[in-house]
Amino acid sequence: MKRSEQKTENTWNLEAMYDSHESWMDEYGRTLSSLTRLELYKGRLSDSDDMLFKALEEIRDITMNVERLCVWASLQYESDASDASRQKDAGLASSLSAKYSEAVSWFDPQIMTLEKEKLENWLKEDRFEEYRIFISKLLRMKEHTLSPAEERLLSLNAEASSACQDAFHDLNDVDLDFGFVNGKKLTHSSFRVFMQDRNEEIRKQAYEKLYGEYEKHQHVIAKLYAGSVNQDIFQARARGYSSSLEAALYPDNVPQSVYDNLVSAIHEAFPVLHRYYRLRARLLGKKKLKHYDVYLPMVDDVGSKYTYDEAVELIWNAVQPLGKEYADTLAEGLTAKRWVDRYENEGKRSGAFSSGAYTSMPYILTNYKDDILDSVFTLIHEGGHSMHSYYSAKNNPFMQYEYSIFEAEVASTFNEELLSRYLIRNSRDEKMKAYLIASRLDDIVATLFRQTMFAEYERKVHEEVENGGVATFDYLRKTYGSLLESYFGPDVEFEEYSNLECFRIPHFYNAFYVYKYSTGICAAIALVNRVLGGGEEERKDYLDFLARGGSMYPIGNLKKAGVDMSGKESVESAVSYFSLLLDQLEELTG
Repeated sequence: MKRSEQKTENTWNLEAMYDSHESWMDEYGRTLSSLTRLELYKGRLSDSDDMLFKALEEIRDITMNVERLCVWASLQYESDASDASRQKDAGLASSLSAKYSEAVSWFDPQIMTLEKEKLENWLKEDRFEEYRIFISKLLRMKEHTLSPAEERLLSLNAEASSACQDAFHDLNDVDLDFGFVNGKKLTHSSFRVFMQDRNEEIRKQAYEKLYGEYEKHQHVIAKLYAGSVNQDIFQARARGYSSSLEAALYPDNVPQSVYDNLVSAIHEAFPVLHRYYRLRARLLGKKKLKHYDVYLPMVDDVGSKYTYDEAVELIWNAVQPLGKEYADTLAEGLTAKRWVDRYENEGKRSGAFSSGAYTSMPYILTNYKDDILDSVFTLIHEGGHSMHSYYSAKNNPFMQYEYSIFEAEVASTFNEELLSRYLIRNSRDEKMKAYLIASRLDDIVATLFRQTMFAEYERKVHEEVENGGVATFDYLRKTYGSLLESYFGPDVEFEEYSNLECFRIPHFYNAFYVYKYSTGICAAIALVNRVLGGGEEERKDYLDFLARGGSMYPIGNLKKAGVDMSGKESVESAVSYFSLLLDQLEELTG
């Protein structure tokens, strides 16, 4: 449908942020003008504690406004990128963000030049309480912070640095035309439906049409991704990091060993993963699987279709172990409070995400489909993100409410795991139970194993360029194709163009993000075991983890919640759980 055909109750309530475009423009103008006030504090932070405090308050207020303005424009754009007025507003927001970055670029370097003892004494004052953690995290970045002039130059590049990502999203979500399959339009969202169609010819046709379109544009997409990788490397080298991977991990204080341990542990788990594909082939009656067979349900659906309202009721029941307040808040957000933009329309971004500002409600974009169980899992996944944001904003001042993505993926996959176990526990018969277990196995493959494959690909490409190589379209395809064969094993056959899949993953333009899905599900499985096997204390530990927001670094925060992510144990535990589900499915299906 077109955006104008969406029912209001099925769209997110952006009017709660700005009641009209005019009010957004008014605040935009005021905020843009306010950037000049930051010049009053430039070079004067060391004058007095009052000067530092006033500067922090000014920066906090302007940052909150910029965040709110940019979130609104982004959400408008993502719901219909084909609308010229929304494109314009998104461009204005991007420009504001870049100008804000330039206007505040002097602050971090100046904080780091303050006399340590003087700064520590000032921060002991009660009025600085909401800024202490923010400044502490800032000072940790001193080694990789440049001079004010150099920081200004990097901030001037902020808008241009996102050009490859922006161009890819427009190409991927708006310009690419995949045509029709069996009389229905082929889109990113409907592709998932076609891949689960029992008719092999339909699956094959959808697969060929989708990748045929990517093949037509492979050179330009390869150039866009290579440009994004080069931008990552430029930023890392400019700030004195040894690699772009170190640059991505350092702000969250995550050791590189966490990344290495994840990839290593998953490689050790290849026999279990290949066993999954072997079972999949047997259950589907095939000697070898084609790439377009790997998303086909292993067990026939036995009536697991849910309308949106039924999905919300199911989610409410599944999250009861987290208490009434959590369950009621989430259910109300998904319905009456209109956190969610529910259904697909032309120009709308594919997939799903959770977003929002400190001063707004959480917002969820999804492309819900009644006939796919995965849509329910997507909704509860994004609901986990939104509840994390809800608790974080409720319990923290603005300057420390933003939690890391590393932690975010725990909150979302925790909810998915609750839903899976609830459904399996309440399944009507063995056939339904087999279907649900098979679905959960598919989800774990997608979140743990597949995202680790993506993470390994990202590292290989970045290292190739860092070592003087070039990320040509041929190199990208061959590297990705080799990983496909390693991860899927001997029971899956690929087409010559299957490696084009590397050109359709939007997350690759946000470097070293995807590994957090893998670590997230490992931590989530461990924490769900702890909450379901414990009592009020274990539930409180988990809710406290959500409420701490950005007040701690992620590894320490998770350890306080009850899981240690520094070694391989959490990954190995998740693989063991996967193997146990595999045993159960083999038993149920004979």
